[in-house]
Amino acid sequence: MKVLITGISGMVGSHLAEYILADHPDVEIHGLIRWRTPLEHLVAIKERVTLHYADLRDLHSLIVLIQKVKPEWIFHLAAQSCVTTSFDAPVDTLSTNVIGTTNLLDALRMTGVDAKVHVCSSSEVYGQVLEGEVPIKESNPFRPASPYAVSKVGEDMIAFQYFLSYGIRTVRTRMFTHTGPRRGDVFAESAYAKQIVEVEYGIRENPIRVGNLDSIRTFADVRDAVRAYWMLMEKCPAGEVYNIGGNRTMTLREMLEILKGMASCPIQHLVDPALLRPSDVTLQIPDTEKFKAATGWEPRIPFEDTLKNILDFYRKRYCKRSHAA
Repeated sequence: MKVLITGISGMVGSHLAEYILADHPDVEIHGLIRWRTPLEHLVAIKERVTLHYADLRDLHSLIVLIQKVKPEWIFHLAAQSCVTTSFDAPVDTLSTNVIGTTNLLDALRMTGVDAKVHVCSSSEVYGQVLEGEVPIKESNPFRPASPYAVSKVGEDMIAFQYFLSYGIRTVRTRMFTHTGPRRGDVFAESAYAKQIVEVEYGIRENPIRVGNLDSIRTFADVRDAVRAYWMLMEKCPAGEVYNIGGNRTMTLREMLEILKGMASCPIQHLVDPALLRPSDVTLQIPDTEKFKAATGWEPRIPFEDTLKNILDFYRKRYCKRSHAA
C-alpha cells in the first residue's frame, strides 16, 4: 500500500510516519513538503520515506504529485495550525487550510486517483460551547471563535461536499487537544515546557510567561492520536466525521502545575496580557463514543508521561546546544 502524508514534517505527521514504519512496515510512505520545510523531525526516518516537493496552494504541483504517487490513502495533516497566528494572518490561514484542502481534493477529482482521504478538521470548529453541551458531540453547532476555527469549518465542509458531489472518499476527524514531543512552542504545554527548561539551564529567569490558565482542555498524546488515525482509515467509512480525544480533562493551570512539579528547580509564572487571545475557547470536553464504537480505540499513554516527554524533548535540545558551545 502507498500512503501520502501532507504535513509529514510536523509533530503529528512525523509521529504518524514513525508509527507506520514500526507497525506497518509493508506500507510505502510518501510525504509532501515545501522547499523551505524544516526536516529536523524526520532525521531518524528520512531514508525510509519518500519526500516530494509540492504546495497546497499550487494545484498543478498537487496534480503532478498525485499522478506520480497514486496513493491509496492520504492523511491530510498539513495546515496553518496556530490559533494565535490566525488572528495576525487570517488570509494566509484561510488560503492554506481551505483553498489548500480544496486543491488537494480537486487534484484527486481531476486525476481520477481513487484514494481514501483523512481530512483533519479540529475541535476548534465548535467554538465556545454551552455548559449543557458537554461532552461535545459531532452534532454540536459550529461557533468558530478564531480565523483558524473558521478555516477548519471550511476544510471540514469542503471535504464533506466533495464526498457528496464527486464521491471523493473523505473521512473527517475533529481532534481535541493532542500533544507530545515536537509540539510547536506556540502551543501552551510546549511553550510552558520550553520556558521551564530554559530556567533549568539558566537561559532565562523566572517567572515564565503564560496566557489564559482557566481554559479547560481534554488532552491526548500525539502517539495515541496517530494510532487513532490509522484505525480511522482501516475501519471507518467515507463521508463520516468523528470526534477523537484523550481521557484527561483539566484546566491549563492544572497542566502547568504538573509541569512545574517535574522541573528540577522552582518555577514561578506570570500571566502576560500579550498572550491572551481576542476571543478564546475555554471549554473543550469531547464525546468520543462514536469513534470508539467504530474502532475500539482507547488512549494508552498517561498524560504525566506525555508532559515529561515534552520536557525531555527540550532538555535534550538545550543539552546538545550547551555541548556544542
